[in-house]
Amino acid sequence: MSIAITINDKEYQGQAGQTVMEIAKANDIYIPHFCWHPGLSVAGVCRFCMVAVEGRPKLEIACNLPLAEGMKIYTANAEVEEAHKWALEFHLINHPLDCPICDQAGECGLQDYYMEVGKYPSQMQADKVLKPKALDVGTDLVLDTERCILCSRCVRFEEEVTKTSALGIFDRGDRSIIGTYKDKKIDHNYTTNLVDICPVGAFTSKDFRFQKRVWFTEEVNSICPGCSTGCAVELAFNRKLQRYYRVKPRASEVNGQWMCNFGRTVYKHLNVEKRLLTSQVWDEAKGKQQALATSQVLAQLAAKLAVAQKIGVLVACQYTNEEYRSLFSYFAKLNASFWQWRSDSEDRTAFDGILMRGDRNANSGGFEGELQKLDLQSSGGFADFCANSFDVAIVLAPELPNTFANIELQLQKLQALPFVSMWSCASVMLAYSYQQLVAMRVFTEKQGSFTNYDGRVQPLPQTMAALNQNCVDVSAAVALLQVSAHDDQVSNHDSQQGA
Repeated sequence: MSIAITINDKEYQGQAGQTVMEIAKANDIYIPHFCWHPGLSVAGVCRFCMVAVEGRPKLEIACNLPLAEGMKIYTANAEVEEAHKWALEFHLINHPLDCPICDQAGECGLQDYYMEVGKYPSQMQADKVLKPKALDVGTDLVLDTERCILCSRCVRFEEEVTKTSALGIFDRGDRSIIGTYKDKKIDHNYTTNLVDICPVGAFTSKDFRFQKRVWFTEEVNSICPGCSTGCAVELAFNRKLQRYYRVKPRASEVNGQWMCNFGRTVYKHLNVEKRLLTSQVWDEAKGKQQALATSQVLAQLAAKLAVAQKIGVLVACQYTNEEYRSLFSYFAKLNASFWQWRSDSEDRTAFDGILMRGDRNANSGGFEGELQKLDLQSSGGFADFCANSFDVAIVLAPELPNTFANIELQLQKLQALPFVSMWSCASVMLAYSYQQLVAMRVFTEKQGSFTNYDGRVQPLPQTMAALNQNCVDVSAAVALLQVSAHDDQVSNHDSQQGA
């Protein structure tokens, strides 16, 4: 049922059951708050989101105030602003003045709100209450209870989302602290969400802690490649240094407000120390890989394909729909067979009940869907592929090798094939004696789409240029193969004409 209200003398249409905070958020109306979070229940403990309602004697909290027909709400009159000022003063009473060394500086709710509704001299004269600092409370988590403002977001997350109830509020009054229970730590796959939802610097991430000030990074939208859920994420990176620092969830219909801990690690292979940045060919005489331009490596491959009788293409399901389309279209004309590279131990039907799925590949749906569009089918899995005697084996390696439990054994087994052209972004491939290594782009360096577990096609934007011009995506590699094959045909035709 639609409900007509006004906020700051402007009319809006809300729905029955909505709160003032929800309709304000939906319409970009500023109401300061700490304890309210769209993914959690209402607590109403920070008392910071006060608004005035015409005809009512007292200010009320917007987070727990349901809409009523004809309600007239004011979010910024003198009375409301005075209430915000005193609420902020209350939250700052025992908060330490350690902004210069706090990892939350630059994205701290207290800092932001002080600049919005504060800028006043404190009237607090008593000494601040000192509380425990830098506590190791679990996976990727450091807790500084001095900074905590007792908003209870973390406690509600543990109770309502993960249902692990690992946190509580202990003691009373200004001695109250957030903490874990005796001899227990927070240990599950969603712990770093506590860092995201903490409005101050109480919870910080061991992985990101003191790595880079946030104002030296920029955040761009992407899709997590860690499993078939396809969570919407933001990647923080420094464009000048061409380096990534962290991954955070981005609110969407797919993942709501959250993401798993494993998804937080998908930036690590993007940085230069993990990358294969130049294509390579195996030098038998020297017994090691030798760098060569990608175009030259693919020209050699095109010549090899031209005389091959049996071609196999082994593909991990971590590439884009557009790359699969190019790959399958080209190699189908060469009568190649297509094989799906998956981890032997995975259970594609597994699901943890929140976000993480047993299919640890971002685009299984795209692999299968693009084959079907071309009336093709997968010939089998990894073991069957290795049992064939292919003249040429084209192998598209997983971009995230740590999603494969026994990846080292599989990579070793592939060395037994007569001719392997390994397409990969990982520097670990330099340790193997494949005949070719083709340097590939990572998911942040290409534009395309992924199809998640329920068939939702999600755009994958390019966030950064390739670290090296020799790195290509699959579509570009196929285009280079086509050019090389055409040049060979022209050359052969000219030779025949000359004879």
